[in-house]
Amino acid sequence: MPSTTSLVKQLRRDFPDFTFSPGDRFYWSPKERAIYYDKTGDAVLLLHEVGHAMLSHANYRYDIELIKMEREAWDFTAATLAKKYVVEIADEKIEDMLDTYRNWLHDRSLCPNCGANGIQIAPSRYSCLACSSVWQVNEARSCALRRHTVKTAANNKK
Repeated sequence: MPSTTSLVKQLRRDFPDFTFSPGDRFYWSPKERAIYYDKTGDAVLLLHEVGHAMLSHANYRYDIELIKMEREAWDFTAATLAKKYVVEIADEKIEDMLDTYRNWLHDRSLCPNCGANGIQIAPSRYSCLACSSVWQVNEARSCALRRHTVKTAANNKK
């Protein structure tokens, strides 16, 4: 498997429309058309971010859309980029990475009032089907999840 450094050199030649910049984590910035990468990181993660770029992934409104984009990027990476750059990606690695997003989505959907799963009703806002509470969440993909109750069932009776 190529090192991240050697792979970046090849990717810069193959994708001159994108900027490749070292950073503290791997991510695709559609606004900057830049792929940030951790020099000490995994070449698989770098290719995954190239997958996002190639698929023109940008913004999402609902959390489930993010899960869909992640799945698309992993599928594209495994089927196309990994073969082209001779990088092996274990199916377990892909599922482990997708599990981080599934867990993130699950945690965001837990009602801070009663603990039941809620549904997303607007970007960053959830509602509980069990107790009618409504809560706001932060992005929390690379920081601690915060849930702030906006309305509880007790407030609804007033």
